[in-house]
Amino acid sequence: MIDDIAIQPKESIKAKAGRVIRKNIYRWHRALGLLVIVPTIFWTASGVMHPFMSHWFKTSIPHEFYLAQPVVQQDVKLTLGSVLTQNRITEFKNFRLVKFDGKAYYQVNAVNDELSYFDAATGAKLVDGDRKYAEHMARYMLEDQKSKIVSSTRLTDFTGQYKYVNRFLPVWKVSFDDDRQMDIYVETGQSRFATFNDRGRKAFIWVFGTFHNWGFMDLITNNTVRIAVMVSFLGLIILSAVAGVIIYGLMWGKFKPVKSGSKQGILRKYHRSIGIWSSIVTFTFAFSGAYHAIQKLDPDERQKYVYDPVIKTEEIAQASMIDLKGISNIGLIKWGENIFWQTVRKDWETDETVVDYTNIKDGKKLEDGNIRFAKYLARKFAAQEERNAASCCDLMEAQISSPISGADVEKASMVTSFAGEYGFVNKRLPVVKLAYDTPQHTTYYIETTTSRLSTKVEDNNRREGFSFAFLHKYSYLDFLGKNMRDGIMTAAAASVLIVSVLGLLVFLKIK
Repeated sequence: MIDDIAIQPKESIKAKAGRVIRKNIYRWHRALGLLVIVPTIFWTASGVMHPFMSHWFKTSIPHEFYLAQPVVQQDVKLTLGSVLTQNRITEFKNFRLVKFDGKAYYQVNAVNDELSYFDAATGAKLVDGDRKYAEHMARYMLEDQKSKIVSSTRLTDFTGQYKYVNRFLPVWKVSFDDDRQMDIYVETGQSRFATFNDRGRKAFIWVFGTFHNWGFMDLITNNTVRIAVMVSFLGLIILSAVAGVIIYGLMWGKFKPVKSGSKQGILRKYHRSIGIWSSIVTFTFAFSGAYHAIQKLDPDERQKYVYDPVIKTEEIAQASMIDLKGISNIGLIKWGENIFWQTVRKDWETDETVVDYTNIKDGKKLEDGNIRFAKYLARKFAAQEERNAASCCDLMEAQISSPISGADVEKASMVTSFAGEYGFVNKRLPVVKLAYDTPQHTTYYIETTTSRLSTKVEDNNRREGFSFAFLHKYSYLDFLGKNMRDGIMTAAAASVLIVSVLGLLVFLKIK
């Protein structure tokens, strides 16, 4: 008897809660839907536009990869040391050899990160050389030697049209006076094409940045508030989607049928007929979007992880130029007390890339040099991250404990194509992958040719990346091909947009 009395109130509360939910869930669904109708339309409409602008109706250009002209031994009459001495340069950060307009040049990165160009045969400085090389690259990308160049601007920060997702800095923006109002972005420091924007892409970037990423809020507040507001609305959308699943999936027969033939009936009919599908799709988009946005609260600071020590001219003054046969890129690496020629050989048919390190003093190659240098950079970057400061001296950073201190490298390999967790969004190739035996399975991707961190991936990044790729970008449909995958993704986003509009019309009719 006592047990019956104790159990009864719990059953009554449960039954009462069920009645309240059944009675009010449709009202809650409507209220939540109306609260988020405008953000939902913003997100879905701009999302539907994405594959059209970035894939199906994307403007093409003749070249989307800059093929640098090879510099051969005969092009280089003077040593690096003699050219620097001739031009009274006592210290610098690095150099490369580039060739354009029929001449080979030493491209020298100064201590202030400005690039200067010196004729490899005479040592004469090319006036305004970096701009000229950027314009040469831009014309190559378009195969256009005639159109007028309106402006050439060196960018050291990301802009509204050149977003952070492009990764490379500094770059040159070369604008053409042609029928497409084309802007070409090139990174002269590594002879790389970054991106291009024509009139249509510029408009799309503005629309997507404004309505999908809510860039308009940057004008009135900071990044944290913008993300907090976005996540709040996404949370309401998730709740509305869950309510929709319950209504259309579990309580379909609980509502009185409307009279056939009425306009209101047509609206309700079609709103409900795709409601269950739309609610599930809405949930997946909103959940993965919120998960992705939350990660943005932790700033992506990969740009600051770069190792670029100053080299004194006297340290390399006596060094003879290394054999350039088969070399596609060359630079210097100052590593402790040693300085090495860093040379890149790439087989364009097999896509095999070999990076070698040759001591400038004795000409000996460093065995397994690229992997060893990558490990050195990973330790430096881990120590720098632990200090949350700029890179410091080797001695100080060697004494700093970091998550990879003492951890074994489970896998070290060269990555020459985008795949898996190292996707196209990272932009840099080739890189060295270093997978460490840590609780978070920390993996560093190091671009040794620029001594930069490309990205660091841990288990939390993998979970979020999988969520976004699987639920937001439909990567599980890749086997169908890009066109089919994007078509299904667009149809899914469009269905949410249609349901949202129909829901708004239903509400307006009822009112």
